[in-house]
Amino acid sequence: MVINRKVQTLDEFTLQQLRDFPKATGELSNLLRDIGLAAKRINVEVNKAGLVDILGDHGSMNVQGEEVKKLDIFANNQLVGVLRHGVSCAGIGSEELDDILVFDDEISNKSKYVCLFDPLDGSSNIDVNVSIGTIFSVFRRVSELGKPATAEDFLQPGNKQVAAGYVIYGSSTMLVYATRRGVNGFTLDQSIGEFTLSHPDIKCPESGKFYSVNHGNFFQMDQKVKEYITNCQKKNKTNGGPYTQRYIGSMVADVHRNLIKGGIFMYPGTVDKPKGKLRLLYECNPFAFIVEKAGGKSSNGIVNILDIQPKELHERAPFFIGSMKMMEELEDFLSGKRSVEMKNIVYSEAPESE
Repeated sequence: MVINRKVQTLDEFTLQQLRDFPKATGELSNLLRDIGLAAKRINVEVNKAGLVDILGDHGSMNVQGEEVKKLDIFANNQLVGVLRHGVSCAGIGSEELDDILVFDDEISNKSKYVCLFDPLDGSSNIDVNVSIGTIFSVFRRVSELGKPATAEDFLQPGNKQVAAGYVIYGSSTMLVYATRRGVNGFTLDQSIGEFTLSHPDIKCPESGKFYSVNHGNFFQMDQKVKEYITNCQKKNKTNGGPYTQRYIGSMVADVHRNLIKGGIFMYPGTVDKPKGKLRLLYECNPFAFIVEKAGGKSSNGIVNILDIQPKELHERAPFFIGSMKMMEELEDFLSGKRSVEMKNIVYSEAPESE
């Protein structure tokens, strides 16, 4: 068998990064490799989900009041297990857990980092074989090393992240992660069981043709957001539209497409859910960090997502993210600088949101 030595594995890449920083301890690299290991284990179960008893509902509700899927629990357990038995994580916060989980042992207490994650984003799509994913965020602790991590370590604004990433389980399995040095993507080579560098130095296009939003919530949205969506559907000289709607219902898949090809993803607040649906700490913050390091932009409609000081672990936020020029166009509508006529929208026939 001929081995292509030009292909870098995730381990080789992180080790190469360490060589550029002789004073680095390697903890962050170890943590990213641990997450990669958990992702490979999750990927195995995702690929055979139709053959074993991990499809369907677990029969319980998570802290968000959402039905827990069996694969959600498996993914959460894999991430917790790998990070607990590693040497680079002092504790975790998860969508599936009510509170933070501190790894209170001698080695973990010396770790510099904590990790937050959504173990399986888009899990409502599991039973119909649609792309799903894992999202993670890494912070440097603010509490004293040598002692157990505290809630303050997790409740930091997104601009304090040292790394963030996601894994998408689709036609191929891909891990994308960002540090302050940039964004890189690794595709799982099933023949050797390793993530290999496939998308070095990812840059988000300045503009694109895709907009991603749940149109079922349209009549529940703020008027300015509705005007922007209407503008996306119109052909005009200023935006080069109309844009093409692409909405999978799995944020990992939607944002991944827009990151690679250019586009905008929106999950605004609604009348029923003014704070939106997405969780700030382990959904919005990681993606905002990744996309901004790739040249894009994010917002809650008022301020940059990464500047928000979180108050609780499972805090929600409206979320807009995507290519720089498309986000600037959105902000013009949200600030009232631009507007469109909406004569054909019949509000009296608005459906009730779920």
